[in-house]
Formats: sequence, structure tokens, C-alpha cells
Amino acid sequence: MPKAQPSPAPRARGVAAAMSALILAVLLAALDQTIVSTALPRIAEDLNGFDDIAWVSAAYLLASTAVTPLWGKLGDMFGRKRLYLASTSIFLVASVACGLAQNLPELIGARALQGVGGGGMIVLTFALVGDIVAPGERGRYQGMFGSVYGVASIVGPLLGGIFTDQLSWRWAFLINLPIGAVALVIAARVLPAGAKGAKARIDYLGSLVLAAIATGIVLVTSFGERWGWASPAILGLILATVVLAVLLVPVERRAAAPVLPVAMLTSRTVVFSSLIGFVANAAMFSVLVYLPTYLQIVDGVSATLSGVHLLPLVAGLVVSQSLAGRWAAHAGRLRLILVSGLLVNLAGLLLLGTVGAGTGTVVLGVYFLITGVGMGMVPMVVLTTVQNSVPAADLGAASAVVTFARSIGAAFGVAVFGTLLSTGFAHGVRALPTGGGFDPSRPDTIGRLPGALRDTALDAFAHATSTGFLWIAPTLAVGTVLALALGRPRAATAPVTGSAAAADTDDRVAVS
Repeated sequence: MPKAQPSPAPRARGVAAAMSALILAVLLAALDQTIVSTALPRIAEDLNGFDDIAWVSAAYLLASTAVTPLWGKLGDMFGRKRLYLASTSIFLVASVACGLAQNLPELIGARALQGVGGGGMIVLTFALVGDIVAPGERGRYQGMFGSVYGVASIVGPLLGGIFTDQLSWRWAFLINLPIGAVALVIAARVLPAGAKGAKARIDYLGSLVLAAIATGIVLVTSFGERWGWASPAILGLILATVVLAVLLVPVERRAAAPVLPVAMLTSRTVVFSSLIGFVANAAMFSVLVYLPTYLQIVDGVSATLSGVHLLPLVAGLVVSQSLAGRWAAHAGRLRLILVSGLLVNLAGLLLLGTVGAGTGTVVLGVYFLITGVGMGMVPMVVLTTVQNSVPAADLGAASAVVTFARSIGAAFGVAVFGTLLSTGFAHGVRALPTGGGFDPSRPDTIGRLPGALRDTALDAFAHATSTGFLWIAPTLAVGTVLALALGRPRAATAPVTGSAAAADTDDRVAVS
């Protein structure tokens, strides 16, 4: 009599439990990039630090981006579960330190430590998906995490405002503790230990060079406008970053266990996919960061109502993330999904480039929906494409490359759009009087202008915002070209092992 096969139900329950822990972790790390934004004015007031308040956000972004490649490689070498638990613990300890900070330097230092933990949580979560589910199913599960990012981008500022107004800005950090504790306990119980890579010396030099490159890029994008794009400090940072980027390849070639294996740096799939992730995130975060500002200033809605107005965008993003993951798993049409998503996103930005002070709510909702659908189809399909193209031993490093590129893209997009917006607005109101509290460098002072002058300023801000979207749109056209040049990405149906993923010589690009 044949032996009965075990029911797949326990396996399914195990995956569901593991995913619940990972989703909670991604939610925490994603929220922490957005929840603080609405609390910053109150933090600056309480801690007497208006001049340096930008460092509260920059410290987190800087640290999380700089350590991403190292977390990914250490996870490959020593097992991703233990590194994931360590990074989550660091994040929670730093959250307590943020909530208890008594002055701005303490808060900035705690935020940097929080970024160290948050960077590990994100990249190791994405890599752990590769350990838990089969390659053909990765797109479906990665889509869940992309949806979390979209929701966090809207919910985060709302929660930050509620905590600041009703409780204290400190709860924007302390709220991490109960959620993080639950995620930590579940992860410790259900996550697989994971295979460990061959023992080798840690690539300290490569990690240092990568961290320095990330530092340069984040500082330039975060403070370029404030310090002056042509200032010696910014130009010096740009030059140093370019030099370090050129040195990275020879440094990694000499490393016994490079934090970024050279094969990845020369893989067409990895390089092109990372660039696509960069441009997609640049456009995505330009929209997510500045559309609420547009709604609050031009339409005069509250922070809470601006989130309600953006629900079509979030709905489009969440649904398209889920569908894109399922299509990638069952049909394997990764390139088609990427190209379609980039083109729909491009169409959405071009439509947003037509909005003005007189654009109706229904029309805006349609534009938001189209933009959200396009944004949702790209990010996690990019990650799945890369994960399916590398050996299982390099999943952490590959996930780190994509996460690194997306983080830099987000910072770049927000910085460039912010510069376009402030420059365009200042140009549009140059003829308006500055008395009565109106400041051309601060759109939130438009309401202090009388009747007709206020309408002129609102038109100028709306025009500057829509023009910014038109300037960002060409990056998605570049991403579409890259997706078409990507070749046929692998939609794996079995684990990728050994060096099979590197066997195709057509998947190489020259790196000098």
C-alpha cells in the first residue's frame, strides 16, 4: 500500500506565519521613513534644533543605505535568520533611544542607529523570501511587501500627525516596540535557519567604499539645495563619490569574499534591473512625497483628507503589486510586466503634468489611479528578476544591490523634484509682494496673501508641481529602454544553485 503523502497545509501555514513576521518588519522600516515627517516641526520646537532638523531624516536614510550591502553579504555568509533577528533588535533598541532623546544630537545619533537596523531588516526580509518560497512564487510574495511601502507612504504622515497632536512626537518612535516585539517573537519561532555560506574574511574595504559612496550620494541629494548645488562642499562630494565608484570594481576584484560579487557588477540582468529600480523609485517617491503637499496647499485640504484623496493611488498600487506578482509567477513574463508598468507610470506622470488649481477631484482621482497602477507593477518584479538570476548563495548580496539602488533612487528623485518645485515656485511668484508674512521660499505661507494675490500664488505652485512631474517623466522613458534591453529575464521554477545563473555569456556588460 503506497505511503500517504504529507499534507501541504503545514508548509502553507509555516510560510504564512513567516510572511506575517516579515511584513510587520517591512511595515516598521517603511513607516519609519515617513511617520517622522509631520512630527519634525514639533521635534525642532521641543529640542530647540530648527537649523539641524533635516538631519533627523537624513541620518536614518544615510545609515540604512550605507549598511544595506553589508547586511546582505553577512546574511549570505552567516545565515540570514540570525542577522535578521540582530537587525530587528538594533532597530527596536534605537527606537527606544529616539523616543527618550533629550536633545537633537541624541536624536540624530539614535536615528542613525535605527537606520542601521532598518537597512538590515529590509534587505534581509527580501532575501529571506528567496529562502522560504520557490523561485517561481517569489514575485507573488514580493508584491505584498511593495504594497506595504505604498500604504506606509500614506499612513505614515497621518500617524505622525495624530501622535504629535494628540499624544507626543515620541510615540512616532515608541509605537515600534509592541509591533516589533511581535514580529521578533514570530520570526524567532518560524523563520528557517537558512544555509550558511563558506567562511571567509569579511570584505571590510569594499564595505567601507560602498558606505562612503552611499554617504556621498545621500548627502548630495539631501543637502544639495540647502548648501547650494554649485557650492564647494557639494561639488567636492560629487567628485569624491565618482572616484570611489570607479575604484569599487578593482577593490571588489581583489576581495576574497566581496560584499558585491564582481559577477553581479558585470551582469546585464543585475545592472539593468538595478537601474530600472533606481528610476522607478525616483519617480515613485517624487509622487508620494509631493502630491500630499500639492493637495494641502492648492486644494486646501487637511493632512488627513490629503490621505483620503490619495486612496485611488494607493488602491492602484496595492492591486497592481499583487497582480504583477501573480503574473510573474504563473506566466514568467517579467520583461512585459516591467515595460507595461513603466509605460503606465509614464502616462500617469504626463497626466499629472497637466493638473492645475482648477482640476477637479474626480479627474485627479483618475490620474492618481493610473499613476498608482504603474508604480505598483515595477519594484518587486525588478527584485524577483534579479533574485532568479543569481545563485542561491548570493541572494542576500543580490537583494542588497537592488535595495541599494532603489534607496538611492528615492533620495535622488525627492531631491531633484524638490529643487524643481522650489525653483519653479520662486520664479512664478517673483513679482508678488513679500510683506504680511508671505515668503516665496515657503509655499505654506501662501494663505497669508490677500484674495487675487493668493490665487496667483496658488496657480504658480500648481504649475511648478505639474512641471516637476513632466521633468521627472523622462526617467521612466529611460527605464523602459533598459527593460527592453534586459533580454528575457528568468522566471525560475526551481531553485537556482551553483553558478548556473552566470553561465550565459550574453548576460554580461563591460565594467572597466
